[in-house]
This record gives sequence, C-alpha cells and structure tokens, in this order.
Amino acid sequence: MRAARIENGTLGITDVEVPVPAEDHALVRITAAGVCHSDLHLVRGDWYGVQPPEIGHEAIGVVESLGEGAERFVSVGDRVILGLGGTGGGFWCGACEYCLRGQPRHCAQSKGVMGVFAEQFSVYAPGLVQLPDSVGDEEAPLACGGLTAYGAVKKLRKHGIDPGRTVAVIGAAGGLGHYAVQLATAFGYRVVGVDIGEERLAFVRELGAEIAVGPDDAVEVVTRELGGVDASLVFSAKLAGFDLGLELLRKAGLFVAVGLPATSEGKLQLDPFQFFAKDPTLIYSAVGTVQDMRELVDLAAAGKVATHVSRTGPLSELPAIFDELEAGKYLGRAVVTDLSR
Repeated sequence: MRAARIENGTLGITDVEVPVPAEDHALVRITAAGVCHSDLHLVRGDWYGVQPPEIGHEAIGVVESLGEGAERFVSVGDRVILGLGGTGGGFWCGACEYCLRGQPRHCAQSKGVMGVFAEQFSVYAPGLVQLPDSVGDEEAPLACGGLTAYGAVKKLRKHGIDPGRTVAVIGAAGGLGHYAVQLATAFGYRVVGVDIGEERLAFVRELGAEIAVGPDDAVEVVTRELGGVDASLVFSAKLAGFDLGLELLRKAGLFVAVGLPATSEGKLQLDPFQFFAKDPTLIYSAVGTVQDMRELVDLAAAGKVATHVSRTGPLSELPAIFDELEAGKYLGRAVVTDLSR
C-alpha cells in the first residue's frame, strides 16, 4: 500500500506492508485524511526536533477487517471517523485515575493515532466512532481539529463562562479556530474573532463572529466595545497570540491555551504583578474523548458545525500541501481525498 513516511528528515510517499489488525484493533481503508497544523510541525521537526516516521492523525474510512475481540466495538463495512487527536485514540487502559475521570490522554498506557496518510491503517477499535451518511468524507478534520475546538469550547461552561458571555477566538480563521467560532456561536456565546487580513476577517464574520478584528487593533476595539472578554481561546501557534489572549481578558477571565507553538518560539512569560491584578484562570485544552467525538458528529449531522475545506489533493501532493499550509495560502483546512495516488 502507499503511505507517507519521513526518512532522513524528508517526507516522501512510499510502498509499505498492509498492517494486520491486532487484538481489539480494526483495519480501516482510509477514504479521506485531514492535514493538521501539528502534522506540519512534526514534518518540520518544530517540537524539540521530534520527527516520527509516520504522520497523519485525522481520517475517515471503512472498516475492512477485525482483530480478535474488535467485533465488540465495530463491524466490517462500518464507516468511521478515527483520530481523537494525535495524542489519543490509539489505546488507553480505561481503569486508571485519569481514564476514570475522563482524561485518557494522561493514561500511562495511552498511545496516539499516527500514520493515517496511508491507504489502510490499523487502529484501536474502541476509539472509532460510526458516521451517518450525512457527514461526508470532507469532514475528516473533525477527528482532531474539530474535536480539539469542541473540547476547548466545552471547557467554558466547566469554568463558569456561561452562554451569552464574550469569548475571543485567537486564530479564528485557522484550521481549529474556524470550528471554535461556529461552535461557540451555536452555543450562544458572543464571539470576537481575531485573525490577520481582511479576507480572513470576512470569513470569520461569515462564520458568526459578532466582532472580527486584526491583532493590532484587537485590544483597542475589545476594550472600547466590551471592556474585555470573559474568556480567550488561543488557537494561534505563535506566542504573540498567547500574549494577546491574556491582554484581552477582563479581570478574573478564563484563558484557554490550545495552540502549541514551535519550540523556537520560546516560553510563555507572565508578569507576576499583572497576573496578580488580572487574576485569570489559565488552562490548557487538548483534543477530547470518544464521547466528545460522538457529540461532535451529532452536531455536524445537525448542521451546527462544518469543515471549511479550501484545498484537496491526492496523497502525492501532500508535500506541496504542507508548503502551502506553512505559507498560509488557504483558509480552513486541507483534505487528502485520494490515498492511492
């Protein structure tokens, strides 16, 4: 089968053996795979130089065969979405303190999904979620990008930010941020979308943001019109976006970090006196659970959230798609739609 692999620091498309599903695993023929910004970071070695040989963690496909015991979770012929973010979905024990309180990515035995830029992929069957026909293959990025945004928006209520309150989405036109704008709007929040350039801001307005503003004007506009926001969801992969998210908060606001900047960006720094004065709650939000994925699929089927796909292409164009993603040449997401070429 054809699959993307990183060898000696270079991404290429090569022939590899078809995997055999192990116990509780299913072999899925991939029909579409999303191109996530975290895949780009891995290809470029941006995070402490880490470069796994296999990449890709958002996909939709059809179950072809089952390992022993996997029939408890899925059946041959099921159309499924797989991923749960690169850090989850590959395995979790289900019995440790983290699994039992809904944080399986912290499980000591957890394994991620990585390697779906391939014609076929063997995956832990309990992590699969069946799809209705109304959710098309173009929604493959829901498996991580959508799920990550949904997980972040769900944390608003958990931390006392109720519908009707103001939420800033930093990086609102991006691959994750555009989901957050839709979801937060659908849940009744007043959304301030922050991104760069009028084309991207017009896109953010179309998604439902009450205010769409560039980063240079955001503090002035938000302070003047709203007196600050109750929460900032930061999807930017730049530390400047993190700083802006903190600056936009009103006192006792909620800061939700979602983006993961390159190591070269340095460290997030806090002024202790400003920290004292503003008294924010700071949390990180990463991916989600199988139940979150089921809920997100239901929202997509109901038309509450959709992937904005600006770029499609076969597997052979994956290196070019990464170059375009890095250059910011398209809004929303890219999807690999033909894994055999």
